[in-house]
Amino acid sequence: MDYAQKSKDASAVLVPSDRRPQGRIQAFRLRGLIMARRNRDPEREAKREKMSSLLQELKVSSMEDIHDLFKEMIGTFLENGLEGELDEELGYSKYDYKNKVTDNSRNGTSPKKVRSSYGEIDLNVPRDRKGDFEPELVKKQQTSISGDIEEKILSMYAKGMTTSDIETHIRDIYGLSVSDSTISRITDKILPLVKEWQSRPLESVYAVVFMDAIHFHVRSEGQIIKKAVYIAIGINMEGTREVLGMWIGENESAKFWLSVLNGLKNRGLEDILIACVDGLSGFPGAIEAAYPKTEIQQCIIHQIRNSTKYVSYKDIKILMSDLKEVYAAVDEQTALDSLERFADKWDSKYPKISKSWQEHWANLSTYFKYPLEVRTLIYTTNTIEGFNRQLRKVTKSKTVFPTDDSLLKALYLATEQIMLKWTAPSSNWANTLAQLTIMFKDRIEPYI
Repeated sequence: MDYAQKSKDASAVLVPSDRRPQGRIQAFRLRGLIMARRNRDPEREAKREKMSSLLQELKVSSMEDIHDLFKEMIGTFLENGLEGELDEELGYSKYDYKNKVTDNSRNGTSPKKVRSSYGEIDLNVPRDRKGDFEPELVKKQQTSISGDIEEKILSMYAKGMTTSDIETHIRDIYGLSVSDSTISRITDKILPLVKEWQSRPLESVYAVVFMDAIHFHVRSEGQIIKKAVYIAIGINMEGTREVLGMWIGENESAKFWLSVLNGLKNRGLEDILIACVDGLSGFPGAIEAAYPKTEIQQCIIHQIRNSTKYVSYKDIKILMSDLKEVYAAVDEQTALDSLERFADKWDSKYPKISKSWQEHWANLSTYFKYPLEVRTLIYTTNTIEGFNRQLRKVTKSKTVFPTDDSLLKALYLATEQIMLKWTAPSSNWANTLAQLTIMFKDRIEPYI
């Protein structure tokens, strides 16, 4: 043995074990265990000992065994509860015939399967001879005892997951087989909420209402057709956004919009100060028929898109610069002068552009009468277009919806999620409201 080895062995003997690094760690661990045992609750310790004895007796040796044990425990708990309910219904407990004062009696049990977070559970549900017994713990038509599963299905549906994806997810997590019809039945439970939401009372006046339509493919009578979903978003007098409603129609039309507006009026919306819309033909007329005093602002961005649709790539940059002098002018007269110069320069090549702006000028120029705070709020329908983009993001995995109801369910659940973030008022709302109060004093004061 060489000197280095001798030195190493000697040091091992001379240094106590609890002063070596490894020994010190072990000592700390031992001390921690002793302290932990001292601090344990005796009642909790007793429970743990009983649980340990039970697990040994039942030969539970894996997580799968624990999973199965929980299923059996839940089943036993439910069956005992159902027996207790029947005892209360009949007025006497099982085999206690001395206290029986009814002509009704027990009549065996019926097998029943219910879904839970631990998988399917087999139950024996007690019956009475007359068939009057209506259990509360597990109702007659109830097929699930796990509300969290239904909540998760609704949450996944709201996030745009397909029924096959939901089915796979539930099977992987809970070990349950959930069919398309089951998912549909669970999500159908929100339809009454949707109808209630669609008919809820509205505030008497809204500062601004944005209206637009978004299109989806829906299966109808064996064919796939494109349907329009009409959406109205209002900004109330506190400056917060609110989806007033969503309605499904065959195609976007001014006639359908009129029915939507009349519906809003029937729900208590008496006045809209400013309505922001796209360039749909007949739309302004529909608004004027329902709300004659409402000022209409046609979306400038829509108008620009329509104006530049067929412009040559080599001209687009210069033409857009000239067009900006029109819609970004400081006032209406300056804008009209710029539009005249635009026509002189571009009519020979693109005559339809200036003509379109002139024909729609009455509704395109509304925002010029307002200060910057109000202008930035109403000159475009970006508020509703941003909302539509979020709906598209949620529904992109569903290329075709089987029914109108399935589309409405998906949009409603997505809308609930989106509106949770709409808590703050619009930017610079105090200044905007001050301007609106001056501009629409007689129309606002009765509701303030």
